[in-house]
Amino acid sequence: MKTHHKTLTLVAGLALAGPAQAADRDDRLRLVVPPWPGVTVKSEILSQLIAPLGYTASQQQLSSTVGYSTLQNGDSDAFLAGWLPAQQESYDAAMQAGAIVDLGNNVTDARMGFAVPGYVVEAGITNAEQLAGPEVAERFGHAVYSIESGSTVTDMLEGAIEADTYGLADWEAMPSSTPGMLAEVEAAVEEGRWIAFYGWTPHWMVPEYDTRILDDPEGVYGPDNGRSDVKTIVAEGYAEANPNLVRLLDQFVFSANEQSEFIRAYSLEERELEAVAHDWLADHPERVAAFLEGVTSRSGEDGLSAVKASL
Repeated sequence: MKTHHKTLTLVAGLALAGPAQAADRDDRLRLVVPPWPGVTVKSEILSQLIAPLGYTASQQQLSSTVGYSTLQNGDSDAFLAGWLPAQQESYDAAMQAGAIVDLGNNVTDARMGFAVPGYVVEAGITNAEQLAGPEVAERFGHAVYSIESGSTVTDMLEGAIEADTYGLADWEAMPSSTPGMLAEVEAAVEEGRWIAFYGWTPHWMVPEYDTRILDDPEGVYGPDNGRSDVKTIVAEGYAEANPNLVRLLDQFVFSANEQSEFIRAYSLEERELEAVAHDWLADHPERVAAFLEGVTSRSGEDGLSAVKASL
């Protein structure tokens, strides 16, 4: 189980308790949901998953910063988008206060960095160190497209250009906005042109443009190749009182590619949120079974049977 040290005893206890564990105290779950497509869909999937188990989820549209405060003061119960290191300061403060339990990552392989379309990787470019080659630089037009000027990631890119990391001294950062940058990517992909840009996963750019992130051994976009943690965070008191639902939360994990696909359905194709979540659950029975392993309804019935009947 992918548990933080704080929750090992808690989760080990419920593993021993088995399916006949005591009923959870709460029949509701208040989720912090910032206005980001990934956590919006993920929270809706969870809401639909727990309804047939006898729980009701409500979604609180709060920023992550406010969310850490409401988790601490008892006004929220859980948060499925604890991005680290981006939220490190808020996370550390809540942890030090003993107010939250960290259930580990709910997305595997989340990362960011220098991105290119798949055909560039197939041509042999896999590592940002290769950007130093004169012919490679020429094919990219000596440019890396990025999001807003002044954003942390654009500052990282501009720092790399100033430091001549990967021979980028004669390259130019091309900041705009996320939609502006992705419009440039789309135009390049349509023409089969080489383009380098700031990319991240999970995001719909991954399935849409076959986006690949280059190895970044110098850590321009952060240590360990720009990897991020996307954590499930639960209020301490809620976790203690609701071992059955916490077991489900602990097992509620997606790959970055899975999340990128449902972000595309919701954010790019603009499908209804409820339909995107319902279809994901209906189309992934083996994943639903993994989420619900050892989880019961609130009244103690087999959780998987209850959910299957509802789908």
